[in-house]
Amino acid sequence: MLDIKNLHASIAGKEILKGINLHINAGETHAIMGPNGAGKSTLSAVLAGNPAYTVTEGEVTFNGKDLLSMAPEVRAREGLFLSFQYPVEIPGVSMTNFMRAAVNAKREHQGLPALNAGEFLKLMRAKRALVELDNKLAGRSVNEGFSGGEKKRNEIFQMAMLEPCLSILDETDSGLDIDALRIVAEGVNKLHTAENATIVITHYQRLLDYIVPDYVHILADGQIVRTGGKELAMELEESGYAGLTNNKG
Repeated sequence: MLDIKNLHASIAGKEILKGINLHINAGETHAIMGPNGAGKSTLSAVLAGNPAYTVTEGEVTFNGKDLLSMAPEVRAREGLFLSFQYPVEIPGVSMTNFMRAAVNAKREHQGLPALNAGEFLKLMRAKRALVELDNKLAGRSVNEGFSGGEKKRNEIFQMAMLEPCLSILDETDSGLDIDALRIVAEGVNKLHTAENATIVITHYQRLLDYIVPDYVHILADGQIVRTGGKELAMELEESGYAGLTNNKG
């Protein structure tokens, strides 16, 4: 599904990614962990097409297509979804109108007819229940006045509505209490199928108690320095990043 080869990227002339290699198949969940400044959020931004970053070397294919040649909105329509670490508020834009426009843009890209109002509201009710999103939140402007936990839950609701092939969760657990973390993680798990894949970016092993990864990658100084199974996250809890990154393998 996703194949990253020797990816280098910079921002404002400073190189952040220094040769990322990563392969993800449908049905897999990959966790990316690492210290602050390692390049975790940069990787998610580059994959989503953030124009602030410049790719200087390497290639990325997504479902057999050249991802780096696509505009950000085309990447989204092709099935790539990014859950932001700090979701933004969009005052004056209702969640209903926002999501209907997004869902129908993707359907148009796929050659499918737009959902009418009734079809869309039926879909919205089903997906809202899946992630336990309060009806009152769904009726408000995008993230306006939401708590941190509500914003993160709203991100997973958007993911449920768009049904992406590849979901990138950039520190979705940051700022969540244990109940909000459980609800968000359960939503992610319910949406996971053999046809899609998930990248979970996190600092902490606790999220991986709920979203169990097939692979854990340690990112340090712009490179993946260790890869292993879920036990690697447990090792990280005990030794810290220094112990792992000093023993590359």
